Amino acid sequence: MNRQLLELYWELGKEIYEKQKKAEWGDGLIDQLAKDLSREFPGMRGFSRANLFFIRKWYLFYESCGIVSQVVRQIPWGHNREIIIKCSSVPEALFYARKTLENNWSRNVLLMQMESHLYERSGKIINNFDATLPMPQADLARETLKNPYSFDFLTLGKEAKERDLEQALATHILQFLVELGQGFAFMGRQFMLDIGGEQFYIDLLFYHTRLRCYVVVELKATDFAPEYAGKLNFYLNVVNDKLRHEQDQPSVGILLCKTSNKLTVEYALKNISNPLGVGEYRITDAIPENLKGSLPSIEDLEQEFGVNVR
Repeated sequence: MNRQLLELYWELGKEIYEKQKKAEWGDGLIDQLAKDLSREFPGMRGFSRANLFFIRKWYLFYESCGIVSQVVRQIPWGHNREIIIKCSSVPEALFYARKTLENNWSRNVLLMQMESHLYERSGKIINNFDATLPMPQADLARETLKNPYSFDFLTLGKEAKERDLEQALATHILQFLVELGQGFAFMGRQFMLDIGGEQFYIDLLFYHTRLRCYVVVELKATDFAPEYAGKLNFYLNVVNDKLRHEQDQPSVGILLCKTSNKLTVEYALKNISNPLGVGEYRITDAIPENLKGSLPSIEDLEQEFGVNVR
């Protein structure tokens, strides 16, 4: 039904556009058409003046493709409206349409992903996948990961320690999984690896259902350093040996730092045999820097109200 409705909207948008080119009414054509359609189909919604303008805009947005894409016709009209409002190009719009279909996003989740600029971040993680994974696994891994990761749902300061960040992400695991993307299954925090009686702890361990592999996530509250890649490579060797099933694909490592120099990362990943990606993360201060000076201190509040608020 949704596909038939969108095909109707496509033909309607095309007809409006063609008639407006010939008519002298301009927007008056849409006003009259809205009245005629509402009168002819009194029980059918979607023929308001505002929606007809969106139908025309939607047709013109994709008109260069010749016909509305198959994937676009499979997502709800409300999602389509938001996409053409927020997106500036057809490739970007088709990206969000595909993601909506693949992940079964609600309209609110779609809006959140567009506001976080997922299109610009997707596939941008610095990696060695081409050298360490077979095709199409390398492309799928690259498409699955992003850079930077947005942890706006956390209220940590910029000086947060690695354990603070790790604890906060575990506490907000649902939001973290949404940011990671579909397919990530949480396996544990501070996941212990016992090697010859010596214990090592992975920050966060996941299993990815589409990549069919374990994903080791290491968090660093500092800028990237080459030795971080070596430690993550060590963890991947152990996970592959102790956890990986014979039907699993090679485990993938994700190292998230405050900042990373692309050239330094590329040298650090050179000749590493395990698939590894290095990205950055962004967090938002609980109180923006530009507002801190204008907010009262605890001492100001105590003096103003005559109470001890500490």
